[in-house]
Amino acid sequence: MARWQPHAPERLVDAALDLFEERGYENTTVTEIAERAGLTKSTFFRYFPDKREVLFGGDTMAGLLADGIDDAPAGAKPLDAVAHALDAVGRQAFTPDRREFATRRLAVLAANRELREREALKGLGLTAAMAEALERRGVPDPVSRVAAQLGALVMTLAYERWCDPAEETGFGEAVHQALGQVRAATAAS
Repeated sequence: MARWQPHAPERLVDAALDLFEERGYENTTVTEIAERAGLTKSTFFRYFPDKREVLFGGDTMAGLLADGIDDAPAGAKPLDAVAHALDAVGRQAFTPDRREFATRRLAVLAANRELREREALKGLGLTAAMAEALERRGVPDPVSRVAAQLGALVMTLAYERWCDPAEETGFGEAVHQALGQVRAATAAS
């Protein structure tokens, strides 16, 4: 591909995922990713600070979650506001055309400890973004933190179900199934 072609970040992500699957994360360099995408190493670093971040999307998800909580109906309970945000994220980020990529990404993460650690840190950031958005709505601490942590659990369960090739569940449906499981578990305790 010529360097001037559009969609450089997407090309870099696709190239990285292909190489991580073929060679393993540890055995892939930024230069190889850039070359596979038909770009330069400096172009890679224009979009991503390191090769890990090519799989994590910066702060986009945290912003989508916070916006979704901000946009929830005024009288929504904390967990309902989080569910509203997860629905919005599903419509924007977890679309059917992204499912294959997400499934492949999850397999690459599972094969590498450093990437699993980064995913865990990313999850903490998402939880914090949800808690902060809930606090802006007037939800006191620790209720905001508990609702955010339950929301993070719901998101993880839904994402895993949505990525499972044996499932035919859309992300929104997976969110509502996981939310039902979380509500049942908290009611039973």
